Amino acid sequence: MEAMPPPATLVSPTPGEVFALIRDRRATTRGELGRLTGLSRTAVTARVAALEAGGLVIERDQASTGGRPAAQLMFNVDAGVVFSAAIGRSRTQLAVCNLDGTILASTDIDQEPGIAPDDLLPDLVKRLDMLLDESARRDAHIFGVGLSLPGTVDQRTGASLDSPNMSGWDGVPLAPYFTSLTDAPVVIDNDANAIAVAERRGGYGEYDDMLVVKASTGLAAGIIMGGQLQRGAVQAAGEFGHSKTAAAAGVHCRCGDTGCLEAIAGGWALVRALQRDGRAVNHLRDVVALAHTGDPEARRMIRESGRHIGEVLAAAVNLLNPAVLVIAGDMVGAYDLFVAGLRETLYGNATALATRTLQIVPSIHRERSSMVGCATNVLDRVLSPDAVDAAMYGD
Repeated sequence: MEAMPPPATLVSPTPGEVFALIRDRRATTRGELGRLTGLSRTAVTARVAALEAGGLVIERDQASTGGRPAAQLMFNVDAGVVFSAAIGRSRTQLAVCNLDGTILASTDIDQEPGIAPDDLLPDLVKRLDMLLDESARRDAHIFGVGLSLPGTVDQRTGASLDSPNMSGWDGVPLAPYFTSLTDAPVVIDNDANAIAVAERRGGYGEYDDMLVVKASTGLAAGIIMGGQLQRGAVQAAGEFGHSKTAAAAGVHCRCGDTGCLEAIAGGWALVRALQRDGRAVNHLRDVVALAHTGDPEARRMIRESGRHIGEVLAAAVNLLNPAVLVIAGDMVGAYDLFVAGLRETLYGNATALATRTLQIVPSIHRERSSMVGCATNVLDRVLSPDAVDAAMYGD
């Protein structure tokens, strides 16, 4: 985006704030911008011209239905791309996305559990670079890189803070691995938080209070209350997978402790149990596929996982009173089975008042939720009003 000299006095709202109205479709014409912002026609024209020069906004004539129609202002989602990398314990999902988070090209990397950053990230960067060609966007401006990891994340240092399931990652800054690919910002977050932001922006935006449960190899939740993502005092909000539950008493968890919910309800625990039974499964996705063939044991275990999770989540529903509970992660592939069990214990243990209007719904983005979440996180950072203004005025 070409820098322009800052004006002597920048009257609010700024071009970045005007862009936010257009990006969120709250204003689609110059007249609507004027009414929403109180800006004069001349001021609106100046800000729209700056956004058009930066490539972020395009203006198109609408089809006439009589009289002269107002030209439509549109967010130019093809002004560039962002990279998305959702890193898991045994699988990493990669994507190139346009500026509204639509996936243009994607791929998966299946990796050995416990792989170190030095072994995974160089290959990850090469795969992202190859995806530029697959997406036919080799020459596109790269706005940023969105990353997600299981466990708590320190956004200040750009590193895992505490992930018992990702040995060797804690405290390792990840942005330097991407310098050969781009000098754009690298935004890192917890995987469940990223999914929660994507689900709210992607279609559940009418809910200011929601829990987004990632039920996959591990268990975690993204919490949005009052329209704001809640991270907690040490970035550990939503890490309910290692909550103790009586049903898991004495059962060893992969975190090294015993009695954790994950030890009986996490995807890895289901895989472990079926492997001991002689089944050829390596991931929760295999368990879900087995359930779809009608396998009674796989179906029983998925429903039982829902029961255990619902029992623990009942306390969260009582405390937080969300309007909606979104189910995401690989378990969404067996949504009906899983939720049948979850409803049974959630409604049986939560208060009638807290569940009176509670809705339980599947992820909008399904198996792509992690990739879209990573893209959404970085887009909300690099396309914020402050970031747009800084790019325009060379700050």
